[in-house]
Order: sequence, then structure tokens, then C-alpha cells
Amino acid sequence: MSFFLKNKGNVKVSKSKEKLHGTGRKSDGDGDKRNKSKLSKRLNEEISSESETESDPVGKKQRGDDEVEIEETAQEKKLRLAKGYLDQLREEDEKREEDDAFESDLVAGRLQEDVLEQRGKLQRLIANDLVPPEASEIRLLRGHKLPVICLVITPDDKQIFSAAKDCSIIKWDVESGKKLHKIAGGRKGTEDRHVGHTAHVLCMAISSDGKYLATGDMNKLIMIWEAATCKHVYKFTGHRGPVSGLAFRRGTHDLYSASHDRSIKVWNVDENAYVETLFGHQDVITGLDCLSRERCVTAGGRDRTVRVWKIAEESQLVFHGHESSIDCIQLINEEHMVTGGDDGSVSIWSVNRKKPLTTVKRAHGMRGDPGLEQPCWVSSVAALLNSDTVASGSHNSNVQLWKCGQGFRGLEPLFNIPMAGFVNSLKFANSGKFLVAGVGQEHRLGRWWRVKEAKNGLYIIPLKRKDPELITAPEMETEQEER
Repeated sequence: MSFFLKNKGNVKVSKSKEKLHGTGRKSDGDGDKRNKSKLSKRLNEEISSESETESDPVGKKQRGDDEVEIEETAQEKKLRLAKGYLDQLREEDEKREEDDAFESDLVAGRLQEDVLEQRGKLQRLIANDLVPPEASEIRLLRGHKLPVICLVITPDDKQIFSAAKDCSIIKWDVESGKKLHKIAGGRKGTEDRHVGHTAHVLCMAISSDGKYLATGDMNKLIMIWEAATCKHVYKFTGHRGPVSGLAFRRGTHDLYSASHDRSIKVWNVDENAYVETLFGHQDVITGLDCLSRERCVTAGGRDRTVRVWKIAEESQLVFHGHESSIDCIQLINEEHMVTGGDDGSVSIWSVNRKKPLTTVKRAHGMRGDPGLEQPCWVSSVAALLNSDTVASGSHNSNVQLWKCGQGFRGLEPLFNIPMAGFVNSLKFANSGKFLVAGVGQEHRLGRWWRVKEAKNGLYIIPLKRKDPELITAPEMETEQEER
């Protein structure tokens, strides 16, 4: 028994050595063969178990690599990142194209508006959106002792300058309604030592950049002021009658003035220089206006003409239409204007026609005893630049707002704003957010009547718009048809 165990152990060792050294031995006899087969079977089993143990980590590693390959290889990751980057670039390009298209549309729209504005054909339709303000929303600014004659609003709509028969000029803050500065009027005979006006200030104008303020008075003088500081800069003399109209050409410091001496004068404020004089009216000039073209328009009073002065060509166009004196004029755009007269009518004109495009007679009703009624004089007009909205004032206790029809061929009343006294001046804010009325107890050019219950001052009238949600379908259809 011990012999077989010993041989068995020896055989096992020898077999191991054979395995390691790669050699084999031949045994004699059947017993050796049987033992050898049993030993080889056991050795095969042991070797297979060892091989399984050694190869197991490799198998695990291969399975892990297979799993990684299933999730994402390095090449697939690069491809995914490249696709994401391309998608991002494509989205940025699309967004940039949309922004460029939007900006180009804005630029195209602005250019189109500029072209229409230069041609005088721009007409923004806003009249239908306006609603009457409440009485409590209208503010009164008081500071002048006598009736207000004229006013201007700064280009940024933050300040107002007003002048009155007390010869004073006041600068107001629109938001707070407080006085920012006052240039007091002087007594007659103190012209040499007083810095300011000593006679009624009939007209004023402010440059489009807000730098200069020009004022004209009954003493034939034109005074130039720094608008920001109210400091006196220049004094222009040359007119032989009261200065009744002033206007700066937009974008420049060229100043046009009109006078009761029936002449138009051109001045260069930057150089403190007189340029030229134009003649043509047969009666005193009562109003003047100008926009960006090198031309101006005037109302000729009792010669019943409206004239367009082409400065560069030194020529003029003459228009007829009112039945009596034309007292006020305002440009709507480069091609159209609105006038008012003491015949009670309000007219819309085109520079391409010698007669008014439309006229509303007795625009502010009648006054006087029964059987002796006369139309209420239209003492002031105003136009919201490049729009379909105009306003007129008289002494019938209201300011009337009007809507211009398509092509300015009609004039329809929108609503009126109660206001006691003579409405001597009207100006729309450049933004269209409010209207300012200069009111007094007397007419700006005389003392024919006196309204005792009126208050001398400025009325700031807010121009409210309809809520877009409240605009009805018929109104939208009407506006689309007009467009």
C-alpha cells in the first residue's frame, strides 16, 4: 500500500516535471498504463482548473472593453463632439441671419421713412388712437403776469420756453412744472442797459440741436440765447417792423425771420451774420415755419396769400385760398401745411397746388349777437410732424384736434379740449406725448376783446392712446384701408 502511494507521488512529481520541461517517459506494463491514464486525467483536470483561474481576469478585462466599446469609443466621442459643434455653429449662423434680417428690415424701414419724409409724403396714422384726456390730467403752469403769446418745446421734450406781453421769457421743466429760469422783461426806454426784451415778444424758435433760442419782439429786435443757460449771445437788427416769425432750419443754425415790414431775412447764427433779404408779401407777415429743406413758408396776413420761399433759387410760390387775413401757419411735413385765419377757417395745403386741399369753415363756431354773428378767429394752429394729426385754437373756450384724411384731402374733427381764453400758441411735443397751449385773456396781436375768467399761462395736455386690446375690428379695418 505504501508502495503505490510512494509510486503515485513520484509519478505525480515526474509528470509535473514532464509538464514543466516538456518531456515524457515511457512506462512498461499494463499497471503502469492504467496508473498513467488515471494520473493524466487528474493532471488534465488540475491544468484545466488552473488555466480557468489564470484566464479569468483576462476574460473580465475583455468583457469590460466590450462594454466600453458598446457605450462609446474615442472615435465616436470625437464624432459626437464634432456634430454638436457643427449644430451649435449652424444655430449661431441662423440666429445671426435672423438678427441681420431684422436689422436690415429696421434699416430699410428707417431709410424708407427718411425718403418719404424728404419727399414730404410721410404720414403716420395716429389720430385714430388718440383719446380725450380727463380734465384732472391737464396741468396749468402760471408765471406770466400778462397773456402768453408764443412758446417752443426743446427737442428732447424736457423743457418749454414761453414768452408773454409782459416781455418776460420763462424756462419750464415739463415733468415737475417748475420754473427753471426767468429772463425778466424791461421797461420801455431801458434797451441800452437791460439784458432782455422791453417790448412784447411775438415769436420764438429753438434750433434742432437745442443749442440756440431765438426771440423776436415789437421793437424790431431778434435776440439769440444759449438755451441751456439762458445766457444772451447775440442781437440781430435790420428789420424795420415788429418781428412776427422765427424758425431755424433743421440740422443747421440758419435762422429765418419774418416781419411786419413784409420781408424775410436769413441769418447765420454760428457766424453772427446777416445773409440776405427776400421780398414779396403785400401786407404784414403774421407767421413763418421751416423744416430741413432750404425753404420756408409764410402767412401774409391781409394779402391773403401763403408763400413758399425757395432760398437757394431766390424764388417763391404764391397760394390763395382764405377769404380774409391768414394769421398762423405750420408745416405738417415738407410738402404739406396747415393755416388758420380770422375768417374762422382751417385749411390744409400742398406745395404742388395753388388752392387748399381741404378747408373747414367756421372751425370754431360763431360769436356775436344774433344776426351779427361772425366766425371765431383761428389764432393758432399746430401739427404733429409727419402725422395725420393737427390742432387749432381760438377763443371759443376749446382747443380742437383734427384728423387729416388720406393724402391730406380731408379734415375731420377728433375731439375738443375745454380751455377758457385766447389760445395764442400751440405746440406738439416731438414725441407726440403731449400738446402745450399758451393761453391769455387777450389776443396775441391786440386787445379787441378780453376774457376775464381766463388764466394767463401754459396748459400741458397729455395725448393718451387707446389700449391696443380695446381697438375694435372696424377701426382696425379702417386703419388698414387708409394705409
